[in-house]
Amino acid sequence: DKAPLSKSLLLVPSAISILLTLLFQHYQKFFAYNLQAVKEDFQIWRLVCGRTICLDLKDTFCSSLLIYNFRIFERRYGSRKFSSFLLGAWMLSALFDLLLVEITQYIFGITINSLPSGFLGPVFALFVPFYSSIPRVQVTQVLGHFSITNKSLVYILGLQLLTSGSYIWILALSGLISGICYNSSILKVHRVLCVPRWVANIFSWTLEPVFSSAEPTNEVRVGMGATVDIQRQQRMELLDRQIMMSQVAQMRRQRQQQGGMINWNRLFPPLRHRHNANYQDHRPSEQGIPPPTEVSEEQVARLMEMGFSRGDALEALRASNNDLNVATNFLLQH
Repeated sequence: DKAPLSKSLLLVPSAISILLTLLFQHYQKFFAYNLQAVKEDFQIWRLVCGRTICLDLKDTFCSSLLIYNFRIFERRYGSRKFSSFLLGAWMLSALFDLLLVEITQYIFGITINSLPSGFLGPVFALFVPFYSSIPRVQVTQVLGHFSITNKSLVYILGLQLLTSGSYIWILALSGLISGICYNSSILKVHRVLCVPRWVANIFSWTLEPVFSSAEPTNEVRVGMGATVDIQRQQRMELLDRQIMMSQVAQMRRQRQQQGGMINWNRLFPPLRHRHNANYQDHRPSEQGIPPPTEVSEEQVARLMEMGFSRGDALEALRASNNDLNVATNFLLQH
């Protein structure tokens, strides 16, 4: 639900990969990530075909599981921002692939003519926001020393994908570098490599109805998944939402201890126009209220891209002290 792009990346490349492996082996040569053909014969189209479809079913399976776990970013930031990240990481990782191959040949004398095919660069790039923005919750301990968290399975899948090929470490390294560059607030790459709004609207009108899923009903939400892994994932997502809401409550307590008063009623659209007589009678003087927190227009624009109004985005960012993750989760919950 609320992740049509992730769903399309799960279904379409996986289906094509299975068909190429089982039925159309003679067409696999068109999807090979052949760097020699790109550099010597200028077959630029191989950068598109070779970096989209996996020719190894094990890589297809691992990357699909990782995309399924990374769908939380599309739910948090919206499909347009998520697709912009994937596009930027895909383009940057293609450049870093060529650079790393040249560096490897120059330093070690190893000539690399081809790399593993597939949508692997953006998948590895998603580990950067996963490491920095997803809370770490301990689930259990092994042998009393090794902690198992809600993020351990994702890292194990990434390690499994990393060890599936001889030169896949180049794709992993280029993906991580591209993810760091795209997330960097200094380089401002996200302002250049982004999906235009009109393109996002076209895909929203044409493809989103095909890959979108209906919102689960209350009865379905009460039940748990059919397998232990699905149940564990559901519990981790619930813990993630609870941690975000606890961060909002902690900020509220800190503001109140400092003497500030946050008007939380303005964050609730149903309560926005209600008259609170007690609050009006005991409202503190304007001199005792600290000046409002300055809000980044870039973060306001990101929240507005997700469908929130400008007023709600401003209030949520001010209340969360410009923490985009907390503001997003608070608006989604209310």
